[in-house]
Amino acid sequence: MIIGGPSSQLLGGRVAAALDEELALCEYSSFPDGEAYTQVSSDLDEEITVVCSTPSDRDIIQLLQILDVLRGRRIDLVVPYFGYARQDKQFKPGEPLSARAMAVAIDAFLAEGSRVYTVNIHDRSVLNNFRHLAMDLDAAPLLADEIRAMGLHDPVIISPDKGAIRMARVAAERIGVDYDYLEKTRHSGTVVSMAPKEIDASGRDVVVLDDMIATGGTMAQAISILRDNGARRVYLGSVHPVLTGSAVLKLCRAGVEAIIATDTLEKAVSTVSVAGLIAEAVRGKPL
Repeated sequence: MIIGGPSSQLLGGRVAAALDEELALCEYSSFPDGEAYTQVSSDLDEEITVVCSTPSDRDIIQLLQILDVLRGRRIDLVVPYFGYARQDKQFKPGEPLSARAMAVAIDAFLAEGSRVYTVNIHDRSVLNNFRHLAMDLDAAPLLADEIRAMGLHDPVIISPDKGAIRMARVAAERIGVDYDYLEKTRHSGTVVSMAPKEIDASGRDVVVLDDMIATGGTMAQAISILRDNGARRVYLGSVHPVLTGSAVLKLCRAGVEAIIATDTLEKAVSTVSVAGLIAEAVRGKPL
């Protein structure tokens, strides 16, 4: 049986279809005072997979409510987008490691033999906070396959900084194209420029690839710089399309050709599904 969390209902349905398993009927609503209410209405099977991204505090609460319903059962828990994963370091005294707190809270509900899966979590070291087996799945090859099918002109894959270059490398090697990262150069206290470290993107189609697009500010700057440097067309690829506030407007104003993202978060740009990747991991063998 597959249980889809409130932010992963479509993805949960796709995983159920990929595995040819029943999708549980659930109710997600609120009490008059705003408290979250969760009910799993279907009769529970012995083997259960929960698919639940946690982009908001409310999603975290409802995930814990689902896990409380399943207390004592061995389950496979898939958190495609793991909220608070970026708060994995302490920068000031008194700050919590919120990523650890989320992992420990979730882990407390899991019975012996349960497994946890994430998709391109911000830092895989977060998974060390689970007592149970925890694995991170890589959606970069899925984005690469989508990019390859687009028929781009002399494409190059670029990461917005050196720290994100692993994903660009994985995608580029799968397609068989060049990859690079944007290097920042500080000219003064207020003037900073960015450009590809080694590759000339002039006249080429460029895909800027990162694990997440949040406010869109960094990506919009990258798009503008690449276009000013002669890039033919600029696309964005992301596993997690957070896209808060006016992020899409910023990207469109900067001249993005298209945004390619997965359905770890269900947005209008989520055209690449990770359902098969999840189903394969849960089943333990290729579909």
